[in-house]
Amino acid sequence: MVEEVTAAQDRSEQPASAYSWYVLGVLVVVYILNFIDRQILSILAVDIKRDLSLTDGQLGFLGGAAFAVFYALFGVPLGRLADRWHRVRLLTIGLVLWSTMTALSGFARNFFSLSLARMGVGVGEATASPTAYSLISDYFPSRQRATALAIYSSGLYIGGGISLFIGAKISQVWDAAYPGGGLGGLVGWQAAFLAVGIPGVLLAAWVASLREPTRPSEMALDSRHPLIDFFVDLSMLLPPFTLLHAMRRGAAALIINLLVAAAMVALAVVMIGLTGNLPQWSAMAFGYYAVFSWASTLRRHDPATFKLIWGTPAFVCTALGYGLVSLGAYALAFWSAPYAETVLGLPKAELAFVLGGSGAVSGFLGVILGGRMSDRLRSRNPSGRILVVMFGILAPVIPIWIGFTTSNPTLFYIMNFLAGMFAATALGAAAATTQDLVLPRMRGTATASFFLATTLVGLAIGPYMVGQISELSGSMRIGVLSLIAVAPISFALLVYAYRTLPQAEATMTERAEAAARN
Repeated sequence: MVEEVTAAQDRSEQPASAYSWYVLGVLVVVYILNFIDRQILSILAVDIKRDLSLTDGQLGFLGGAAFAVFYALFGVPLGRLADRWHRVRLLTIGLVLWSTMTALSGFARNFFSLSLARMGVGVGEATASPTAYSLISDYFPSRQRATALAIYSSGLYIGGGISLFIGAKISQVWDAAYPGGGLGGLVGWQAAFLAVGIPGVLLAAWVASLREPTRPSEMALDSRHPLIDFFVDLSMLLPPFTLLHAMRRGAAALIINLLVAAAMVALAVVMIGLTGNLPQWSAMAFGYYAVFSWASTLRRHDPATFKLIWGTPAFVCTALGYGLVSLGAYALAFWSAPYAETVLGLPKAELAFVLGGSGAVSGFLGVILGGRMSDRLRSRNPSGRILVVMFGILAPVIPIWIGFTTSNPTLFYIMNFLAGMFAATALGAAAATTQDLVLPRMRGTATASFFLATTLVGLAIGPYMVGQISELSGSMRIGVLSLIAVAPISFALLVYAYRTLPQAEATMTERAEAAARN
């Protein structure tokens, strides 16, 4: 293990090659398509709600938990697989899967079928960031890592912005050409899903041409095929296999697992009774129970990895603190267009152009500036990157308040731009911090764990929370403004991470070795 760290440190002194930047460029294109497929639902939401007779709560589920729970849960075994298997091959398979499921969303005829398609998109997209983060961490030295991860993350905002423009344009052109529905009765929003899903299958051939870099973790691979480990890891998340894993750890572990399962079921029953939303809370209860079961089993199977991720408060607080940043960011990304269309009465074409363009620019600027600043602060202060994450949760508060209380469209657009840019600064800093807190062989698992927070806390709750509060209060404005309440919680978590991070990073090798011996 010491030799592994030494080799990684030697490689970290070498500058990134031209091919490294080429790989990063391809990964950015993939991530752009990733978020086009993920976020296109936002600009189509009003039409989908009308045609499928949905509520705001159901829309929030489709834009959040339907995707996020499966994205998060499959991200765990897929992240572990990225630590053991051919990452380029894994990303290629995932790209084909999520692009196909996006296209199939275009054939949805009801809430159930569209939910299934969104779940499939989540499973496929779960391959993207664990493989990309791991590849980038191998292709780029530590001193450039936050910048490289920030550039990759810019695809999130570019794709999210483009999705609004593409979705609105295709939908409007199709509906104008075929007022009663086109081939097979497909309407505009269905055609939009087909149009953005099919190109991803073609892009997979380009991704497959990338070179797989040599990495220290390959020294630690055992003779068992990584795909066998993938299915073992997947079984750690899925009942009733979770109970079998708990039984192997002893009677006490089984009892604890059953108690957690019962608590999650009870919580779901209470929340379903309060909100009437069965899919949302069933998915959330299942997701949190599955994560608990996986972490408990990981503790036994790979104690060193468990120690550096779940057993490191600095890692957990950074992930959760940024998860609450992403809660607001995902909610704004999903609800800004429907809010402006229904509350401010702005036309869809204008919204697609302005919100799409400004979202892409603000996100790109924010994530690049945040990445650069976090690398600079990190060179002076081991916890410097956390300061950028803190900025990402506090700075958007005033723009959100002003933007979603004004009736002036121009002021709304400006404040929406600022809120998006400020929130985007945190992503590269948080992602790089979690990568710095683990050994090279653990990077895929660390990425998957980081994305558990951004999805099960951020994406699964954010869009739904706004939709549910909007539905209960009768005001979408109140729903959006409720996002401000998460800022103090996030800030407190990040303060703790700031204080504990230097010691955690300085002792990670010793702590991993101690955990492996016990």
